[in-house]
Amino acid sequence: MSEACHPRRGGRRFLPTATVVCVTLLLAGGAAAGDAPPWAERAIVSHVDFASLEGVLTSDQLQTLIAAGRHLFTARFTVDDGLGRPMATQAIIPTLRKRPTDAAFRRTAGPDSNNCASCHNVPAVGGAGDFTANAFISEGFESADFDTLDPQFSNERGSVSLFGAGLIDLLGREMTHDLRAERDKAVAAARQSGKPETVALSSKGVDFGSLTVMPDGLVDFSDLDGVDSDLTIRPFSQKGVFASLRQFAINAANAHLGLEASERFGKRWTGSADFDGDKHANELAPGDISALVAFQASLPAPGRMVPDDPAWRTAAARGEQVFGDLGCAQCHRPYLPLDSLVFTDPAPYDTAGTLRAGEVQHPIVYDLGLLDWAKQLPRNDKGQILVPLFGDLKRHKIADAEVDQLGNELLAQRFVERDVFMTAELWGVGSTAPYGHRNDFTTLDGIIRAHGGDGRAARDAFIAASDEDRSDLIAFLKTLVIEP
Repeated sequence: MSEACHPRRGGRRFLPTATVVCVTLLLAGGAAAGDAPPWAERAIVSHVDFASLEGVLTSDQLQTLIAAGRHLFTARFTVDDGLGRPMATQAIIPTLRKRPTDAAFRRTAGPDSNNCASCHNVPAVGGAGDFTANAFISEGFESADFDTLDPQFSNERGSVSLFGAGLIDLLGREMTHDLRAERDKAVAAARQSGKPETVALSSKGVDFGSLTVMPDGLVDFSDLDGVDSDLTIRPFSQKGVFASLRQFAINAANAHLGLEASERFGKRWTGSADFDGDKHANELAPGDISALVAFQASLPAPGRMVPDDPAWRTAAARGEQVFGDLGCAQCHRPYLPLDSLVFTDPAPYDTAGTLRAGEVQHPIVYDLGLLDWAKQLPRNDKGQILVPLFGDLKRHKIADAEVDQLGNELLAQRFVERDVFMTAELWGVGSTAPYGHRNDFTTLDGIIRAHGGDGRAARDAFIAASDEDRSDLIAFLKTLVIEP
């Protein structure tokens, strides 16, 4: 390993922006190591080679991939890496601009950063973000060039924490499998009986309504609740529109950095290796995205702090009981059971434009159980991992006519209603203030009081509770922290 891979001792160090990342070079075979000096103004010296990673990774190989992903997540990208998209929009589907952009960065239509960690850093790299890091979400077609904060053009969103994201991705996959299996049983039963077949849909104790299958195979989805008609759990983003960490990473890289993944914006889908017209082709290779996925998937699950103050410990213990009594746990479920910690990349339920399992010779496979933090997760008597997320991976209506503070968005995103959001996972909530999808609630008391819609009953119970019960509930939530 070259000397450039390590900071110099004796007071001399390489600047972070000029670091040559050894793990990336090793994964790519080191062929490009001589292409640029260590002080080059670029973060990507060589791409991660996906083909060299196919198959089951050892613990050492996994750590190497995670390290490469951490570099990409924390790197400060430059125009020499392909930062920016002068002729492309932030849209999920590759979409050209009508005219070149007149600015390298825009807080509205983006790109709005040159670094993933600049938005995901509370309380550590990979975490949430303050109000100053809010993003502006739009599909980016008609409004590709908007330069206003007016909510009719975009939805303002706070950065979500990615700690525990690998477990959430795995839970989403297993729940999707369960829901689709129930649908397939109903299809077979309706075909055999010649009569409509209605089936209740649930997974891991979470109810997603029902569907009815006709004998001719037509399906009535009108009674679905909290999931799309394809029965794919999409646990990422505050609206629940991204099915996997891979899809999340590809979208964020394009929208916020102007770095375009070749698997979506490359020649296969767009006819050009330089779709955004910045004179840099194939800016993020499939292996680069896999490294970003591995880093995010490996971020530890948030846990519980045991306060030193005995009064706080007593209040938190009571507050956990209050949490259940008020009905908070109906949506913010303390645990969901996970069958397996084996993570495959690409994921099984992604759609075109995100690399899929059928498009590679072998997926990358690694066991999150090899990571020290994962070994500490509790298990039930069936051997399932109990993921302490305080969520349900389901969309809910969160505003109503009387309590409408969380229903302030004017644009639907990916056909999800404006007042419908994913249940926010509360693990880590003691470390990730401010709150709400716009980061405009500074206290837990405030965000609880803003719950309408499906959260209205628990909100009303909280307001009607005694001062002591409300204080104890906050004491409990403040123990749910991120300890990287």
